[in-house]
Amino acid sequence: MSQYTILLGGELVRTPALDRQIAGSRIIAADSGIQHAHTLGLVPELWVGDFDSAPALLPPHLNSVPKRSFPVDKDSTDGELAVEIALEKGAIRLVLAGAFGGARTDHAFLHLALGLRLAEKGIDVLLTSGTQEGRPLSRGCSTFDYAKGTLFSILGFSDLAGLSVRGAKWELAAVNVPFGSSLTMSNEVLSQLTIELEQGCAMLLAHPLPEQGG
Repeated sequence: MSQYTILLGGELVRTPALDRQIAGSRIIAADSGIQHAHTLGLVPELWVGDFDSAPALLPPHLNSVPKRSFPVDKDSTDGELAVEIALEKGAIRLVLAGAFGGARTDHAFLHLALGLRLAEKGIDVLLTSGTQEGRPLSRGCSTFDYAKGTLFSILGFSDLAGLSVRGAKWELAAVNVPFGSSLTMSNEVLSQLTIELEQGCAMLLAHPLPEQGG
């Protein structure tokens, strides 16, 4: 499987789960996302962007990462450009690390929408901050192995039809959820989480529990 991890400019916390999720990935940093490379102990193969928000000081081994520069006045964000380059290189799975939080709410929204658009094209996408994970929900049945007690919400980006949720504190059976409804906010995993969706565009947003040391 050709997996790329795109380092974005949002908040990122290194966790054991994140280390496993990006293991073996090829890495592309998008502008200020290069700062996460040091946190994760990685050296990207490419650094993409207009570099208007690049950190002023970086370790020497990161300053030498090959760059692909773009003008400040452009029609795509640095993150979207990094994703396009990864797809050109044959990526079929993407981890968007640093997709949430940070100073730009508009960028966080874009990353959610971009993740949904990529999933519609058949790309396996995970959005993560280390403490939050976003997984686009495909039509049909999907299962997730989150630990008991994990908090999650289903974010609807349209009206949802035939939504079923099993293995949760509040289960649903083939309900229709209007766009903008809070019905699917703040649920809790009890066993293997199963989500079925007949029609609509939605994303699972989970807050994985911290792993306990042995």
